[in-house]
Amino acid sequence: MSAEPETDWRPVPAPAIVRRHDPVRDADLLVLPERVVVLTGRAEAVLALCDGTRSVRGIVDELAARYPGAPVATDVPPFLERLREEGWLR
Repeated sequence: MSAEPETDWRPVPAPAIVRRHDPVRDADLLVLPERVVVLTGRAEAVLALCDGTRSVRGIVDELAARYPGAPVATDVPPFLERLREEGWLR
């Protein structure tokens, strides 16, 4: 596997993963089998774009347009790759 994140990969949540908003905690969550992950920062905005139709490059472009000046090109691809390594994205 190369050290560079794949930019033509089209991430989508694994079948067992569910995104939810917890109104009591006012927090976005990833609900996994036997585990809940609280999403912080802009993680929900990133994951909302992981629908299998956008490439990593397309996700980065969309987020760069929404959040000018944010380091999305350097932060988002490795974040998505970590989620894939965890088995949360495919």
